Amino acid sequence: MRDSRETFPARAFVAGYPIKHSRSPIIHGYWLDQYGLPGSYEKVAVAPENFADFIAQLKHADSPYRGGNVTIPHKEAACSLADRIDPVAEELGAANTLWREDGLLHATNTDGVGFVANLDLQHPGWDKVGRAIVLGAGGASRAILQALRDRQIPEIHVVNRTVDRARELVQRFGAPLEAHGMEALDALLEGAGLFVNTTSLGMDGTAAPTLAFDRMRSDAVVTDIVYVPLKTPFLMQAERVGLDTVDGLGMLLHQAVPGFERWFGKKPEVAAELRRLVLEDIEAHK
Repeated sequence: MRDSRETFPARAFVAGYPIKHSRSPIIHGYWLDQYGLPGSYEKVAVAPENFADFIAQLKHADSPYRGGNVTIPHKEAACSLADRIDPVAEELGAANTLWREDGLLHATNTDGVGFVANLDLQHPGWDKVGRAIVLGAGGASRAILQALRDRQIPEIHVVNRTVDRARELVQRFGAPLEAHGMEALDALLEGAGLFVNTTSLGMDGTAAPTLAFDRMRSDAVVTDIVYVPLKTPFLMQAERVGLDTVDGLGMLLHQAVPGFERWFGKKPEVAAELRRLVLEDIEAHK
């Protein structure tokens, strides 16, 4: 149910700092055009010191926005400033999607939804594994670990250069997570069915270590949240030993679905044409 004071055309936003290279307007603009819906979706640059004021204005009855996305560095602040936080965002301590409803500002986090929806579409049955390995313990790994736990993966191993950060995530999400340093990675890959890179290793052509993907199950899946380049060093390594891979662009596209439905009243589909448009934008900005 939308705020009774809100009328079409609906407006939504993505707020971050910096925000210049966000591809969210491409995604939501495509859906608005596809479904012939009145409305708009725009980038808003909001410095950290101005974010609380931005949220206060969003809560006001005269705000032009029905809601929007928040990205780096505002996800934690958005979670603390919203009126109603759903259990997903509350556990994560971070929100990426806001909407106004019944006079209140609501918050959720759709990163985990996007992650599993992408895998469900690209590789059905990916979650029928005994062991998953998640590389990285930064902010990007939280939603993925939460989603894997909620899919009831029996073993989830968080591997990070600083093992204390991995232990913090184990404490946050509980069993069946376990924390490890990098030295444990080769042994953990033995017989694993899923590997997820949540670090920036391999992004924009940077180097990535060579991993023992040949130790994984023959039907294992390797995925990466990095999507520039689309085929990352980890995905190329996995393909060379015959493993199936899923790139990270689908996560970006699928995480946008719940917000669009909230703001514009239509659940959109992630079409091949949309993927092509985002890839063209990536190529144009290399």
